[in-house]
Amino acid sequence: MNKTYPTDLTDTQWNTILAYIDDNRKRKHPLNEILNAIFYLLKTGCQWRMLPKDYPKWELVYYYYCKWRDEGTFEEIHESLRSFTRKKSGKLESPSFAIIDSQSSKTTRKGGTNRGIDGGKNVKGRKRHIIVDSMGLLLVVVVHAANHHDSKAAFKIIESLKYRFPRLVRIIADAGYSGELADNIQMSFGWILQIVMRKDSSKFEVLPKRWIVERTFASFESYRRLSKDFEYHTYTQETMIQFAMIKIMLNRIK
Repeated sequence: MNKTYPTDLTDTQWNTILAYIDDNRKRKHPLNEILNAIFYLLKTGCQWRMLPKDYPKWELVYYYYCKWRDEGTFEEIHESLRSFTRKKSGKLESPSFAIIDSQSSKTTRKGGTNRGIDGGKNVKGRKRHIIVDSMGLLLVVVVHAANHHDSKAAFKIIESLKYRFPRLVRIIADAGYSGELADNIQMSFGWILQIVMRKDSSKFEVLPKRWIVERTFASFESYRRLSKDFEYHTYTQETMIQFAMIKIMLNRIK
């Protein structure tokens, strides 16, 4: 590959994740070029078939994307980078509190699986449900139909935190998670679900801790592939979000 792009990994970034990707086999195309192509697609929002010719053939890039997704390689890199980023900031690997929220996202005309209408926001598509730590780093991402109410979908999403974060005590949420959910969470996992209410809905107000998850959603806007849910399957959208968080954490590495 002759031409480089702003989304390409630096040598330091590549060496950080090298152990999870490279198996020391001889290849025509180095694996960092494959990753660079996926990062380019994520940033620009182009179609797989429209990847620049400077990268390996799109079929090869897509093959490795699916392989690493299905084998859990992206998830392993993400978990490792999150632990590294937290420790580098002087924090323990396990957070003591988390923040949950959802974002409704339109799907394309082609559609895909698991779609619905969010009546409150008048959006036909899906919801990106995420839980983040105090640094805005991703702990959980689940994509589901937009017609699933936050309070109904949240239990299963919060359940996925079980056994993973031993220091977790409290989860912060907005009024959309009010109701019996807090009691169910307390009874099932021993965690406190704290509902943070707005004082005056007619005025903009920065809510304590709640702004952290909003900042994470805002960071997705830097990646055009996430500007709309372009994926046919929900698990592909989840991987794209996870991949975006990998890039965000890698960008913190100088």
